[in-house]
Amino acid sequence: MAVLAAHNLRKSYGGEDVVAGVSFGIQAGECFGLLGPNGAGKTTTLRLCLGLIDPDGGSVELMQRPVPGEARPARARVGVVPQMDNLDPDFTVSENLLVYGRYFGLSERVIRERIPQLLEFAGLAARAESRIQTLSGGMKRRLTLARALINDPDLIFMDEPTTGLDPQARHLIWERLKQLLAQGKTIVLTTHFMEEAERLCARLAIMDRGRFITEGSPRELIVRHIEPHVIEVHGDGVMNWADREAATLALRLEKSGDTVFCYAADPAPLLASLSLRQELRYLHRPADLEDVFLKLTGRELRD
Repeated sequence: MAVLAAHNLRKSYGGEDVVAGVSFGIQAGECFGLLGPNGAGKTTTLRLCLGLIDPDGGSVELMQRPVPGEARPARARVGVVPQMDNLDPDFTVSENLLVYGRYFGLSERVIRERIPQLLEFAGLAARAESRIQTLSGGMKRRLTLARALINDPDLIFMDEPTTGLDPQARHLIWERLKQLLAQGKTIVLTTHFMEEAERLCARLAIMDRGRFITEGSPRELIVRHIEPHVIEVHGDGVMNWADREAATLALRLEKSGDTVFCYAADPAPLLASLSLRQELRYLHRPADLEDVFLKLTGRELRD
């Protein structure tokens, strides 16, 4: 059963398509990732799905309700972790959850019963009476996640939930998201961390310039788009070496900064050649989702 379905969704600003005919469906209990460079249309797509902005074309069904027409009752079963923390600095940790729960029409008794469990889930049980200003960035992010769960949602939208966090905080949030999936929750995740998408997402789509350019499981996308072996080469004269080596071994390669990325089905000839070049350093690794992302969207900086 699809908890979110979009068909030919469109939105433009100033005559420019930001979302240009996107269609997808998300089933109950799965984690669906939405990847793309800055400006690809990810956040606009989420806002359209939540009924926060009206589409120029296409349709959305959220929790089997048409959006934006019935967005409000649909959102009663949805949690949202926004890209930027928007906690109220005038309230304590517990008070932030209490006030937010009232937006869903929950009674104070029900909210207060849920708060200890949510704070425990977020690793903030000892900070219930703390002011927001005293929390670290990781604590604020975990509180924002706990707040999104106050209404016990079936579907949770997460817009870059671990951006700006240190590795310890990021891994803790990943563990919490896995717990939610084990409970049968559905997650829609946007992220710039490819490792995050590989760890959490059953399926994902890569979006660029308002369109989905590929869709599938992380492993399917790697097999479909990238050779299995990647050799990153750098050192003195690496660019001249690459020009000669690519012709000799018929490799596909990409140059970025002072590094040459070589993609191969059989890495043995290249590794044998590199073993004779002491001035070059290299790293041999399996292909990953970041290789797919960069191949499809390019390595140039997006602002």
